[in-house]
Amino acid sequence: MVTNRTLIFVGAHPDDESFNIGATLAHYAMAGVKVYYVCATRGEVGNAKPEKMKGYSSISQLRTNELQSAAQVLGLTDVIHLDYRDSGMLGWKENKHPQSLISTPMEQVTGRIVKIFRKLKPDVVITFDPIGGYRHPDHIIIHKATVKAFYAAGDSKQFPKIGLTFQPKKLYFSVTPRKITGMIVLLYSFLGKDMHKVGRNKNVDIAEIVKNKFPIHTVLVPSKKAVEAEARAIKCHASMVGNSIPRFHILNIINKILGHRDYYMREYPPVKSWLREHDLFKGI
Repeated sequence: MVTNRTLIFVGAHPDDESFNIGATLAHYAMAGVKVYYVCATRGEVGNAKPEKMKGYSSISQLRTNELQSAAQVLGLTDVIHLDYRDSGMLGWKENKHPQSLISTPMEQVTGRIVKIFRKLKPDVVITFDPIGGYRHPDHIIIHKATVKAFYAAGDSKQFPKIGLTFQPKKLYFSVTPRKITGMIVLLYSFLGKDMHKVGRNKNVDIAEIVKNKFPIHTVLVPSKKAVEAEARAIKCHASMVGNSIPRFHILNIINKILGHRDYYMREYPPVKSWLREHDLFKGI
């Protein structure tokens, strides 16, 4: 379908490549596209049960292994680690770790991503939406750094010592439609769950997040095999599956009922009016 093309997803943690976007990555990998995952951290702040840690010296080692397994299932060409440290949620003590992503100058993170773009020459780049899905600080930092890197990669005046310039052709943000998030909040609220306090430390406010509305420019219907690959990839992250926030579980149910859809907002080329694509490589 789309050969001799390259796609890069820039994310923050092991498992970001599987939840929400896994079917898209598998879909294009199966079509012959070179698909890369640029992962900013190794998920050091994750929380695994003791039985999951057998054979591993650290949570980062465990999660890196899980990521490699998921990458094979999805058919990724490679996983590129930036090797910053997981910052945890805003206000956590991990924010202050000197190697944490949140403590790293934006210019440094941007430069690392620019180098990758100029080397691998992606046609399409995907990253998080402006609020990082659920306001995770690492997600937001990666969103900002990826956007800056996307435009800087083709500008010879920026980062002139980091390889030859190359301008990727399209930039997308992975988004969840507000209607779907609203359904999730409504259902869980009906079941008695406080959607202002979810997640491992009850500090993710899904009810507030639903107020954000991002335009949807691309609706991708991944192949059946790609959807199945995403499900298998998610299972590879066994240490994290039980810690995922409620919307992922409900999304699985919705996808089974209505059919799997992945939604994207197009940042570049700019969208001047209503647009509805069904292929991230359309026009390339």
